[in-house]
Amino acid sequence: MVILLFLVRSIDIIIKCVNDLKEEFRMNINFVRVDDRLIHGQVATVWVKESKCNKIIICSDDVAKDTLRKTLILQVAPPGIKAYVLPIEKALEVYKNPKYDSFKALILCTNPVDVLKLIEGGMDIKSVNLGGMCYKEGRTQISSAVSLGPEDIQALKKMHELGVELELRKIASDSKVDVMSKIKDL
Repeated sequence: MVILLFLVRSIDIIIKCVNDLKEEFRMNINFVRVDDRLIHGQVATVWVKESKCNKIIICSDDVAKDTLRKTLILQVAPPGIKAYVLPIEKALEVYKNPKYDSFKALILCTNPVDVLKLIEGGMDIKSVNLGGMCYKEGRTQISSAVSLGPEDIQALKKMHELGVELELRKIASDSKVDVMSKIKDL
């Protein structure tokens, strides 16, 4: 009986160690940006250097389905940086796969709802930069470069509740502005 208890306890310890190792061997998320233009001049020249990334991962079900847009985006990745366009579920699989633990990723999404899906799917995101979301009817303009729909505001509030830093910066040299100060009354 003592041997059986010892074996059960040993197995529990081994399982915990394996799970701890899995956590260590995940992709590094260097920077997360919401920008509906995805890869453009600022991202390709400034944010890539600022984030010290070696990969750009665009996480969007819509963009992943749009062959033309996907092809164009992949062609404008800066030299030396590999870019990927992945649906949300695939991005989560890649994030959790130890095979990609050397990735230092700049995550780009077109909207906050997709970022929340990544977080709820297990991606460890500590901070989100809102950089560019064009104005459309039914959206509220919160800065010269960002307008939000009701679903975006709800997603941002949920991320805030989860302890995610939410900052607004169009370019890297801008001072960080707290997103919650802009949407608290919306």
